[in-house]
Amino acid sequence: MTAEVDDATLALRLALGTGEILKGVRNVGLLRDDVLGKAGDATAQGWIARCLEQHRPDDAVLSEEAPDDGSRLVKDRVWIIDPLDGTREYGSGRQDWAVHIALAEKGVITQAAVGMPDLGRVFHSNDIRAVGGKPTNRLVISQNSSPEIGTFIAEETGMELVHMGSCGAKTVSVILGDNDAYIHAGGQYVWDNAAPVGLAQAAGLHTSRLDGSPVDYGAEDTYLPDLLICRPDIADKLLSAADKYLQRG
Repeated sequence: MTAEVDDATLALRLALGTGEILKGVRNVGLLRDDVLGKAGDATAQGWIARCLEQHRPDDAVLSEEAPDDGSRLVKDRVWIIDPLDGTREYGSGRQDWAVHIALAEKGVITQAAVGMPDLGRVFHSNDIRAVGGKPTNRLVISQNSSPEIGTFIAEETGMELVHMGSCGAKTVSVILGDNDAYIHAGGQYVWDNAAPVGLAQAAGLHTSRLDGSPVDYGAEDTYLPDLLICRPDIADKLLSAADKYLQRG
């Protein structure tokens, strides 16, 4: 008989275990690049699925690495998973990849864990607080693309652009005070940002779409084209700049 594990502990252990699995797949040195990323994704997904089948058999699961069977639309509790966010970074030996584990209840993230395995850290929504202090005046965007709106907002607000990999890594950098804001545009899915957004909300940061509307984790459509995570004291400034860009058509 498996001992009962509460939601917070389950999210944390899933992130920890997934990180160890991914490091194990990589560190034996038999695979590399895209093949390594695909093997890591598949191995981690299989382990997470079995853990949730055993510990939360009545919950729905939405994962980047598994088909969406639609059951999440009729269930209040949905685990939203990205076993490996930042596949390119993972495959190339960078540190800015992450594990995303989130639980949404009626479309609201109630538990979130973002693992940064190469840093030996798991950041969890039950024990997180954003670092305050003096702003850095840095805006972090994707390592692999530079959305025009990000460049526009940086120029409009006088912020320095910084590039990083995983959504989780970028969000953690804002929580830790290394950057003031994270902007994404050009398309994500809910599994890309559910855990980072849940973590940021628990840490006291501002989270929204670039038009200021809330992020919805209960919608049928899993596509989320844009995102803003930032210090609360600069949210209005960034949203105003985003609106100016959007009004240009």
